[in-house]
Amino acid sequence: MTDTGWGSVSASYVRPRRPGEPEAWAEEAAQHGRVGTQKLRAVEEVNPPQVVAEAFGLGSRDRAVVRRRLILMDGRPTELADSYYPATVARGTRLTEARRIAGGALAVLADLGYQPAGAEEGVIARPSTPAEQELLDIRPQDWVMVLTRVLRTGDGVPIEVSVMTMVAEGRELRYKTTIQ
Repeated sequence: MTDTGWGSVSASYVRPRRPGEPEAWAEEAAQHGRVGTQKLRAVEEVNPPQVVAEAFGLGSRDRAVVRRRLILMDGRPTELADSYYPATVARGTRLTEARRIAGGALAVLADLGYQPAGAEEGVIARPSTPAEQELLDIRPQDWVMVLTRVLRTGDGVPIEVSVMTMVAEGRELRYKTTIQ
């Protein structure tokens, strides 16, 4: 992937979308003359990875629902995005359905009374795995950046953990902070 020439701000990705509003990635890409799409790869109930279990405070037998997506720019893979929700919250909701959700997953959480109020993000860089190489169409020597975002309510309750594995070549992460 080549440098996109823009910095992304997380705020549009951590709020529920209004009815009829485009999803955040499509909107951001369009602002730069690009086409941002995504493909839902899977929706499943799993024993979450350790970082997710710790963020949610889950025990070894607790489960999470994960929505796995392939993020594309101009038809090319650019990111794997896995968003996790505690199974006790997600069961019986649209979060468990293997289809796109009008308004996005955060709209479902808001409807359930879980209004996002803040996020914590961490980033690491590492060599890509064979599965990532295949899905992202990258070479074995290519590295990826992994951004992990924990989204919380105003009371500090974690409601979503997203693990985003990005093509690292030409990618720059920039953060903007507003001091109140």
